[in-house]
This record gives sequence, C-alpha cells and structure tokens, in this order.
Amino acid sequence: MEGVKVLLRNPRREVEVEGPVRVVSLLGRLGYRREAVLVIVDGALVTGDATIKEGSQVEIRPVISGGAGPR
Repeated sequence: MEGVKVLLRNPRREVEVEGPVRVVSLLGRLGYRREAVLVIVDGALVTGDATIKEGSQVEIRPVISGGAGPR
C-alpha cells in the first residue's frame, strides 16, 4: 500500500502516513493548527477540507508574516 509522503519544515523531516486523509485530520495527527501552516499537495496549495489521496506528496510550511508594509 502506498502512503502519503509529508515533508515538514522547522525542523525539516519527512514522514509517511496512511492515505487517503483529509488535511485537517493530517494536521491534527501531526500536532499543527490549520491557521498556522500552508499545506501544498502535489505542488498546489489546498484548503483544510481537501482530501489527500495515496501517493501524493505533501509539504507543510509555517505561515510567516512580515512587518508593516509601505506607508
């Protein structure tokens, strides 16, 4: 059975989980809050209600906010 490969940042590591799995469920298993990360599946940004199919490559990146913009 082929799983879902998940690349995590900060610290960088890779894990494999059983699929298919919903984004919110995956984030809960890994201890992430949905609003604190971006989830990219096979190169495309996805929403929390998306389902990730087996064989997919997922990257979870922390949301980084910058300072105040130009005035």
